[in-house]
Amino acid sequence: MANARTLAERLQTRFAETLHRCTADRGEVTVEVGAGDLLAVCTALRDESDLHFETLLDVCGVDYAAYGLTEWKTDESSETGFARGVEPRLFQPEVGSDEQREGSRFAAVYHLLSLKNNHRLRVRAFAPDSDFPVLDSVTRIWSSADWYEREAFDLYGIVFDGHPDLRRLLTDYGFIGHPFRKDFPLSGHVEVRYDPEKGRVIYQPVTIEPRILVPRVIRHDHRYDGRETGEQPDNA
Repeated sequence: MANARTLAERLQTRFAETLHRCTADRGEVTVEVGAGDLLAVCTALRDESDLHFETLLDVCGVDYAAYGLTEWKTDESSETGFARGVEPRLFQPEVGSDEQREGSRFAAVYHLLSLKNNHRLRVRAFAPDSDFPVLDSVTRIWSSADWYEREAFDLYGIVFDGHPDLRRLLTDYGFIGHPFRKDFPLSGHVEVRYDPEKGRVIYQPVTIEPRILVPRVIRHDHRYDGRETGEQPDNA
């Protein structure tokens, strides 16, 4: 923890107003920078000797479309469930509603490692435009970002400006949409099968019927009431 707090203080001193946020929690340091400052901050993180984050471990895309919102507002069920098989999602707020999340929707999270100083760091940058998310590519800083950025582009639709070869990585070349976006149904839009008459693989509309799975219900059972008070149940 002390090591994390020291790193956080060093970053706050070095980048001052450039950082939108800097936190040290559970031994992990996370900083948030603006899209326009991403390349300058990452270059400094790599090149300056007291930082020296020479290794990029991963780049993750994140969709904050429903961040902080729940699907079932009730005391009789948990706040987790599975409704992505239905489009639109039931919990997705309407545009302009009080529950709609403010701010940008898509972000890229960069996980950095300094072998020299034995530090780990998480850097997050939000794409300014949620309809067409674009961030600068960091491949010129860390060459390992090549495939990581392609993955984020494929699954989330985040475009990395300056990437040398931004193509899909995990889905098919003819795939439509980005499957890790919160508004993308789990069943997808199309399915693939082999057509023996045509002698080739064809695409067709998905035949899976979308449905909502029942949320986990919290039942009050006398057999388990003693767990909260430490008492033994009657049938123990």
